[in-house]
Amino acid sequence: MDVKIETGWKTVLSDEFEKEYFASLVAFIKKEVAEGKQVYPPGKLIFNAFDKTPFDKVKVVILGQDPYHNVGQAHGLSFSVPAGIRTPPSLINIFKEIKNDLDIEPPAHGNLERWAEQGVFLLNAILTVRRSEPASHAKAGWTFFTDAVIQKISEHKSGVVFLLWGSFARQKKALIDTSKHFVLESAHPSPMSANMFFGCKHFSQTNSILRSRGMDEIDWKL
Repeated sequence: MDVKIETGWKTVLSDEFEKEYFASLVAFIKKEVAEGKQVYPPGKLIFNAFDKTPFDKVKVVILGQDPYHNVGQAHGLSFSVPAGIRTPPSLINIFKEIKNDLDIEPPAHGNLERWAEQGVFLLNAILTVRRSEPASHAKAGWTFFTDAVIQKISEHKSGVVFLLWGSFARQKKALIDTSKHFVLESAHPSPMSANMFFGCKHFSQTNSILRSRGMDEIDWKL
């Protein structure tokens, strides 16, 4: 199947695109659209995280669960919203932790593309959602694909920093070779668990790891 995605990812994931589950997934999305259901993000942005962070540039992975389900929010990057869209509560808490950790003032927007362009791969485990129906595509087959993505990163790269927030993300640790990668775990930054997320210092820890490996740090300021 010819999938429009960044060249490096296309090479690494070529076998996944030929599997039966992926064909079923594509058919499911097309059926949703044909039936008049609004699916987010727009088709051209489903693989935005991959396009913004080419495979050979991945240094950090921040794993989310599924896209925001309200109008205008989802643009293919975990936790991120386009400029001009109100910053969601979890992202507000992420910015609060960055302020506490690195004394960087929270930005006036929630667009995380600048992180992605520096090598922060903002991956959702589920890449699409039906409008106003959270987790509506959770069983469509996306997790087969994104689990494979995590495994490919683990297999083909070394020294990647994985930030796993919340029980859903932390379950993905089993897919990562921790002898060659770094895994930082904490509670999810949602308002329900943010008190256990605050103080994790994952942003300074990530930069410390990158620095120790002679790599450019992430400028977390937006």
